[in-house]
Amino acid sequence: MTLPVKKQMSYWGIVALAIAVLLWTLGDVLLPFVLGGAVAYLIDPIADRLENMGLSRAGATAVITVGAILVFLVLLLVVVPTLIFQMIELVQVLPELFRDARSFAFDRFPSLFDETSQMHQTIASLAESLKSHWVGVLETVLGSAVSLLNIVVLIVIVPVVSIYLLLDWDRMTNRIGELLPRDHAPVIHRLAGEIDAVLASFIRGMGTVCLILGSYYAVSLMLVGLNFGLAVGFIAGLVTFIPYLGALIGGALAIGLALFQFWGDWWSIGMVGVIFVIGQVIEGNYLTPKLVGNSVGLHPVWLLLALSVFGSLFGFVGMLVAVPVAAALGVIARFAVEQYLDSRLYQGESHQDAD
Repeated sequence: MTLPVKKQMSYWGIVALAIAVLLWTLGDVLLPFVLGGAVAYLIDPIADRLENMGLSRAGATAVITVGAILVFLVLLLVVVPTLIFQMIELVQVLPELFRDARSFAFDRFPSLFDETSQMHQTIASLAESLKSHWVGVLETVLGSAVSLLNIVVLIVIVPVVSIYLLLDWDRMTNRIGELLPRDHAPVIHRLAGEIDAVLASFIRGMGTVCLILGSYYAVSLMLVGLNFGLAVGFIAGLVTFIPYLGALIGGALAIGLALFQFWGDWWSIGMVGVIFVIGQVIEGNYLTPKLVGNSVGLHPVWLLLALSVFGSLFGFVGMLVAVPVAAALGVIARFAVEQYLDSRLYQGESHQDAD
């Protein structure tokens, strides 16, 4: 006998509430396991392809583990030290750059510093709004990711968790499928497939786009001779998953650094700007359509809202689960709209009688 809809909703609501409480209370403890699960999810297609080539699941996991260790060692010896050094130098230099920019603006645009001017009041209001919305999120992220958890522990636990999850991934998903309520299993399988398609397109596709664009920006800026080119490319690539934001932040930072480093050398400054224009053309016309596609269904505003809300509520772990939750809610919302359009509430009794 099928449970009434009202009772089913109460049970699912209790499950959702229990998950939210778990994230709230054990968010920092769960961080390595959430990261490990994300890594296992990202590389599971590679394991599946290796299995199709004849390897066992254990053999595929072993090959991926050895390859990941080799890549990690190369990055650790070649890229990471330079990146860390440039990031530290950039943080130290930024205050001086802001002071120089303030002096330049004061000489050229004195009205910006007149507290009675409309422009000054508008800029102050915008700055205060940004501060109130984002500083809390950033403090939560930094506090939970740095002070409450040891980075060494993350480096040790995350790979171990990801290896074990990757090894048992198919077995776990099959077991979860067996435990689903039989009446709802077909619908849940359908929604889970759509959520997986969205996540695969967005996370794997955008992850590849971020890696390609970040590498392009870093190499190009270093070839031009821009100081901190690797760090700027890393930052620009990291936030590319939000359309136009990566180019906006990275371009503004790179051009700002170029103005102070190459002042008077307009050719070099122009080259920095051209690098980001070319990056946007490549990303918009080739990379995103090819690797991500046009049917992802995650609007940038919806994504920003999810990151802000979950980051504020659950800290760094919340920001990690924000994208999957946003994708799931988007798929469920579209499913709910389909059900509504087929319901009597939308079509009315006269339309039902006509059919």
